[in-house]
Amino acid sequence: MLKVGLTGGIATGKSYVVSVLRELGCEVIDADAVAHQVMEPGQVAYQDIVAHFGREILAPDQKIDRAKLGAIVFADVDQRQRLNAIVHPRVFEAQAQWMAGIADRHPDAIVIIEAALMIETGSYKRFDKLVVVYCEPELQLARLMERNQLPREQAQARIAAQLPSAEKLKYADYKIDTSLSFEDTRRQVQALYAQLRTLPSA
Repeated sequence: MLKVGLTGGIATGKSYVVSVLRELGCEVIDADAVAHQVMEPGQVAYQDIVAHFGREILAPDQKIDRAKLGAIVFADVDQRQRLNAIVHPRVFEAQAQWMAGIADRHPDAIVIIEAALMIETGSYKRFDKLVVVYCEPELQLARLMERNQLPREQAQARIAAQLPSAEKLKYADYKIDTSLSFEDTRRQVQALYAQLRTLPSA
């Protein structure tokens, strides 16, 4: 099984890249989706998050209001680190269980783990190869403002909370530039998949 990490800044087009890789036959897991799962009521991280951040972060249905929590952690690096310390170990554990299941069923699989903070947390070291997705900085900002309906200052703060794309690219085995069209990005992903297929499974 070939274990590939895929990362990139917020709103750089990772989801589209992952969707094409899934279409081509890769096994894919989204760390953000796993993080959402472990933060659900009754799940492992929920009580720890509520205990630390207070019940004011809860929505009326008692689920964690991610917008309220995001407003706290994107404005305060210590709070962001605390949230990551609660959530990331649970996410890594869930990923390990998922990969073990894939290895049993499909030992020759190409497994793609997508995570925005893979380099920041050091978790990229767990993978055989690392793919970094990026785009032009102004395009990234515009995409984030539109997608999350954020004013420019808030969008800039969220981008600044992550390692810049130029730094992430230093760690990359493979790079995907999503600055142009979907068709151009798809061609790059297809070329990436062809290269991954030539690598030996770990």
